[in-house]
Amino acid sequence: MTERSGNGPVTAIPDAILLQRFREGDKDSFEALFERHYDLVYGVLFRLTGTRAEAEDLAQEVFLKLYEHPLRHGDNVAGWLYRVAVNTGYNALRASQRRAHREQLAADPAEWTATPEDAVSQREMLRDVRAALARIPPRAAKLLILREMAFSYREMAAMVGVAPGSVGTLLARAQKAFEEAYTARTHARQRV
Repeated sequence: MTERSGNGPVTAIPDAILLQRFREGDKDSFEALFERHYDLVYGVLFRLTGTRAEAEDLAQEVFLKLYEHPLRHGDNVAGWLYRVAVNTGYNALRASQRRAHREQLAADPAEWTATPEDAVSQREMLRDVRAALARIPPRAAKLLILREMAFSYREMAAMVGVAPGSVGTLLARAQKAFEEAYTARTHARQRV
């Protein structure tokens, strides 16, 4: 892009200045950032998703995040876009895998019809899961449930009131606490 935006060719303007101009209302500056970094974002997302259409949709989502919440002056735009692209791509993959699993279960009646013994075993497992969830801290239980419902880390963070960057650590701790509570519950039931 060789279009002029006030003080020289847009291609020669550093990202920090373009961001500042965009925050001040210059839409051409955002367009310059988009054109400058689109290939990086699209490339990351294409490698993660493997489909052109999904990579393009997710790239638009990444740039929309930048548009709605411009970075502070001096932030590394390329680095920020790369991190957001990777996280967005992984979130999309996780959601797609969960959706595919739910659709498979819903589509194949053989997967969800059970013998009476299986039904009893399923009910016992559900009781054990509920009891284990009740024994761990409420925030940990909420995070585990939200993860199973295919919410993104950002959505989970907003729902439980934590920073998005801490969700992964909190989920790992929650998973460990759940496993300990579940194991204790099932061992106690087996001794009876």
